[in-house]
Amino acid sequence: MSFKDIFKDNNTFNEKNIVGFASFAIMAVFAASDVITGFMGKELVISDTIFNSFVIVTLGSFGIDGITKIFKKPGSEE
Repeated sequence: MSFKDIFKDNNTFNEKNIVGFASFAIMAVFAASDVITGFMGKELVISDTIFNSFVIVTLGSFGIDGITKIFKKPGSEE
């Protein structure tokens, strides 16, 4: 499967999970960087707006996916 196949309507990938995981991974890198720079005695300045945006994207992606699993119609394949 090529990269362009991810964006087709019929594929085996869950795009919401991909976006949510990527956002979570970036948040984890922020957290690790903050801990490392804290041990070095320096303060890592991360804009609250940027961090909160990643939090909202992560929660939104996983929340939407969870809701679609809970409320999916009987007999639907998704």
